Amino acid sequence: MNAATATLLTPLGLLALTGSDAGLSAVTFLDEAAEATAAANVAECLRPAHEQLLAYFGRELRVFDLTYAPDFGTDFQRQVWQVLTGIPYGRTASYLDVAKLLNNPKSVRAVGAANGQNPLAIVWPCHRIIGADGSLTGYAGGMHRKKWLLEFEQPVRQGGLFG
Repeated sequence: MNAATATLLTPLGLLALTGSDAGLSAVTFLDEAAEATAAANVAECLRPAHEQLLAYFGRELRVFDLTYAPDFGTDFQRQVWQVLTGIPYGRTASYLDVAKLLNNPKSVRAVGAANGQNPLAIVWPCHRIIGADGSLTGYAGGMHRKKWLLEFEQPVRQGGLFG
């Protein structure tokens, strides 16, 4: 299985997509300069992820439906990442919430470490994990991106006729 890569321009900068016929293995933020891959040049195995991420940023998609094939992770990390997929768009959970869902409330720090190793940024929404006190906590993609994503996912507030 040959790995394929593509880059996607988003409001948060470039995302690098990596995958193969087995599925999507990584979505990571790029901080260095690079060119976005033209849609016509995206490998077939990455097209669903490319299209769904475009739809997400276009406010047309809230739940990703992709085949995943991360190439690393302990059993515990994979359990944490699975929990992430159940946190709905526009909602947040704390590290403690995740630890409790895993029936291991003392694993808060391990949950935080696993969250920080999430290979599929945005798709597995680790940005939706916040501190138990509601504070924004670390994010591998940078706190400015986490804040933006959380604000982006909030419902559009409709004002009255005059605001």
